[in-house]
Amino acid sequence: MQRQLRLEHIVSFADAIFAFSITFMAVTIDIPKLAQNLTQTQVIDEFLKSIPEFEIYAISFFVIGVYWIAYHQIFNQIVNSDTAVTWLTLVFLFFITLIPFATNLQIGFGYPILFVLFALVLAMAGTLLTITWLHATKNKLIDKHLTQREIHSILLEGIIPTIVYFLSILVSFIDLQTAYYFWIVIIPAKMILRKKYPS
Repeated sequence: MQRQLRLEHIVSFADAIFAFSITFMAVTIDIPKLAQNLTQTQVIDEFLKSIPEFEIYAISFFVIGVYWIAYHQIFNQIVNSDTAVTWLTLVFLFFITLIPFATNLQIGFGYPILFVLFALVLAMAGTLLTITWLHATKNKLIDKHLTQREIHSILLEGIIPTIVYFLSILVSFIDLQTAYYFWIVIIPAKMILRKKYPS
């Protein structure tokens, strides 16, 4: 009797959690309440007030998207699972489900300490994904045709977001708005890495 969950079931469950997190985040965004008989200028002004909320939502959406891509990049190379992979994935997904909650806190209050908590949630998710890959490589659960260079490349690509999120906490003590946009560093950092380690 097989007690271990099949790898495809773990991946399917993860996809459902990612989809739920993005959907939940979208439906909890407040739509501006427009009064009757507003002029066109007043309507535009009301929507302009919502731009900071939309910015945080957009950033959070792409953060979840980055983790969804990273998750599949790793699990495309994992061919077997064990109990540790299952539980590491479960805890990783727990932090993914916290992203909508952290996003709503940012939109509702925007205190610097909440940004720190937000960045920590993201960094912990990245850390767990990296630990999952390290465990899979150590226990030979990955594609046996992968070279050491490819294994190293996947590891580095998973570590980059985690480092950026931790560094953004330091940036937030200087300027909170800059700290959000500091996350964009992930994109050029991954591009540089892929040039160094072409697939």
